[in-house]
Amino acid sequence: MISKFIGLSGLSRSGATLLSAILDQNPALHAEGNSAVCQLMWDMQQSCYGAASEQLNGAYRLHTTDDLVASIPNVYYKDISASTVIDKCRSWTLPANMEMLKRYFKNSPKVIVLERPITDVIKSLVAQKIRSGNSTFEMLENFTKGTDKWLIPPLTGLNWARQNNNGEFLFIKYDDVVDKPQDVLDSIYSFCELEPFKHDLTSIKNNHPDNDESFYKNAGLHDVRPTISRRKIDIELSDEVLQRCAVLEEAVRENSIVNLRP
Repeated sequence: MISKFIGLSGLSRSGATLLSAILDQNPALHAEGNSAVCQLMWDMQQSCYGAASEQLNGAYRLHTTDDLVASIPNVYYKDISASTVIDKCRSWTLPANMEMLKRYFKNSPKVIVLERPITDVIKSLVAQKIRSGNSTFEMLENFTKGTDKWLIPPLTGLNWARQNNNGEFLFIKYDDVVDKPQDVLDSIYSFCELEPFKHDLTSIKNNHPDNDESFYKNAGLHDVRPTISRRKIDIELSDEVLQRCAVLEEAVRENSIVNLRP
């Protein structure tokens, strides 16, 4: 039974997989790859008040909605022994999802939010695509048009979280994960009110690898190296991509949750 549920959110290529692998060393914690919990809870809630509402109302069972939605994390993580779950989903910072956390969890919701400059995110994604032998054309085209689904929602959520942080969010920069990992871990344990644990930063292993090659067709997308190091990225972006990065960086600086799309 989960006693503490903590969200891990933020931007792509910002260190979430690395951080999850480190935190998962603690037997009292469970941290794995991208989780479906948020989406499943949302879908169940929508069904209870939508498609299934007729049957629930007709059977005098609308009162079971909260129990149905709240049961999903325990069902999803039924095979783990840890009492605290660090659930990785880039949508936890969106306001409707934060409302779910507040509604269905007794403890005050907490979400760790990872940040990284947009230009660095794009360069990292491009470099990874090249390493895996995939084309970058579609990704960059969607990015410049603002039709990408992997950046705009979490960026919207990140900026909303900044504007509405009453202690629920802990913001962590990617550079700090790489350069000051122990300080980052100390801040997480303090923020989440967890007992301290001595992590081994010299033999990091991803115990719960994502299905990158077969499902995502993007081998190495969530690879983790045994020790923390900064990978050199020698990527040149087009003027159009750089201009789009600059627009989004300005939105981040201004904490704007509008005008993220062209």
